[in-house]
Amino acid sequence: MSARLVIRRAGPLTTIQDEGRFGMLRHGVSASGPMDRGAFASAAHTLGRAGPAGIEFTSTGIEVEVVAGQCSTGFAGGAFAARLGGRQVEWPGAVPLHEGEVLAINPGRAGNFGYLRFDKTIDVPPVLGSRATNLRAGIGGLEGRALRAGDSLELIESEDADPDGSRVSTGAGAIRFIWGLHAEVFPPAVRERFLSENFRITARMDRMGVWLDDPGGVFRGASGLSLVSDAVVAGDIQIVGDGTPVVLMRDHQPTGGYPRIGTIIAADLDRFAQMRPGTHVRFESVSLAHARSLTAERSV
Repeated sequence: MSARLVIRRAGPLTTIQDEGRFGMLRHGVSASGPMDRGAFASAAHTLGRAGPAGIEFTSTGIEVEVVAGQCSTGFAGGAFAARLGGRQVEWPGAVPLHEGEVLAINPGRAGNFGYLRFDKTIDVPPVLGSRATNLRAGIGGLEGRALRAGDSLELIESEDADPDGSRVSTGAGAIRFIWGLHAEVFPPAVRERFLSENFRITARMDRMGVWLDDPGGVFRGASGLSLVSDAVVAGDIQIVGDGTPVVLMRDHQPTGGYPRIGTIIAADLDRFAQMRPGTHVRFESVSLAHARSLTAERSV
């Protein structure tokens, strides 16, 4: 049986996402996909079966109503408060949704991104092999844009994705990275301070990047910050012309002309994406071999 949802409330940057469209960067299109891939997988894991696409919402939450049919939804990511009708439901978790019922996800104590996965497929056309919304390119999802109040989504019986295990990001401590292609652009003293100083997440964040405050002035007065553009990847720590560190995220541009001092490892990028504005962050360098071992452990 199919179902139809209506978005009653949606914060900025609420989008339809799936695992992403890989292999398109050479054509100028980043992979997109969920900002927190582990939480996206965990929302599906709570259901046991899920369509390939889901809804990514931001810290202000989301409210959806089933206006026709029925479905089940799983939710995870951050620490939000969920209510079905008048009763509170456990977070993360999963619930059946029947016609006329409203699921409200309200702001919680932690996290920037949460996910709704369904036991059906969100009926939007794949673009370049994916339903993921790329807001920068204006493709995928619903008309290539963020979801807003009043939008209607059809859920159809179709392909299922085999959900990965629960992989919600946990832990604290430094964000681990590997030194980047341009690390030696920066003097040894600057690299040492990059490891010892605290940075701070600013309110300037979106699916393209997260801007960091540098209260210790690690990159103050840095020179030579304009290079020939070359390819970038999600997790790159780019130092822009005024010395501001910017971490590139899932909708990053295909190339960049500023030096990248390092790249956040895959095992920590989800955790970084969930850090709210005002949070202090410290960086720790690891070897490429160690980064690969951490990613392999996480995927088991």
